[in-house]
Amino acid sequence: MEPGSSTLTMTVLMTPDNANFSGNVHGGTLLKYLDEVAYACASRYAGSYVVTLSVDQVTFRQPIHVGELVTFLATVNYTGRTSLEVGIKVVTENIRDKLVRHTNSCFFTMVAINENGQTVEVPKLIPRGEDEIRRFANAQERRAIRAELAERYKALKGD
Repeated sequence: MEPGSSTLTMTVLMTPDNANFSGNVHGGTLLKYLDEVAYACASRYAGSYVVTLSVDQVTFRQPIHVGELVTFLATVNYTGRTSLEVGIKVVTENIRDKLVRHTNSCFFTMVAINENGQTVEVPKLIPRGEDEIRRFANAQERRAIRAELAERYKALKGD
C-alpha cells in the first residue's frame, strides 16, 4: 500500500458479541468501526493524526446479522486546508447464502492535528477519473450544505 493512498478497505466478521437484543449487529458497534475506518483512511492520506469533526448521513439501510462479513470501503473524497471528507460504503456478505448487500453509507469529516492539538495542512486531493471527480464535486456540495446548516442552527440559538 502506498503512503498517502486515498482509499482503504477493511473487512470484519460480525460475531455474537456485536449483537443487540434482536440478534442484529448493534448500530453503535457499526459506528465504532466506521469511525476507526475513517480515521485509518484519513490519517494515512494526511500523514498525520486526525480527529473526527462530524459524521453525515449515517444511513442504516438494512440490518447486519451475526456471522456476516462486513467490508468497509473508504475513500477520501475531498480535502480542505486542514480537513478531509471520507466517504464510507458498507457491504455485507452472507457467506453461506452468497448474498452481498449494500447496508450502510456515510461521510466523515476529519481534521488533521499535530502533537500539540493544532490543526495542520493536509495534502491537496487532485481527483482523477470520472468517479473521483464526481465524488469531489459532491463533497464540495455537502460541505456547502454543512456550512449552511451550521448557520441555520446558529440562528435558532439566537431566538
